[in-house]
Amino acid sequence: MKRARKSGAKKRPATKKAGAPRPRNVAMVSELKAGLSGYLEQVKRGEQIVVTERGRTIAKIVPVPISEDDQMARMRDMERRGLIIINGDGRIPPEYWKLDLPKDPEGLVLKALLEERDEGR
Repeated sequence: MKRARKSGAKKRPATKKAGAPRPRNVAMVSELKAGLSGYLEQVKRGEQIVVTERGRTIAKIVPVPISEDDQMARMRDMERRGLIIINGDGRIPPEYWKLDLPKDPEGLVLKALLEERDEGR
């Protein structure tokens, strides 16, 4: 027996059936709470996460744009760790491009590059 809806009562929005596949960039609040670190990793990779509650979109988590200052801060950190040497403002000096290329008569550099490309690295 169907119950009659009270006059003026709002109809609930249709929800997806449990188990229906959902894009991985959409998360219910409960999923977001349970797997926050995983969703934040997605955001760090540049993806956006849409947050839903009871089938309705309530928020979007987006990556913060990287500014020149952020990039330079990362480069200064790599310099402190000895991974790179920054020359002045961190740009490659123009005279670098005029240097002679190193000799590679056996083509080892090209071979290594092609191997990495084939491996998907």
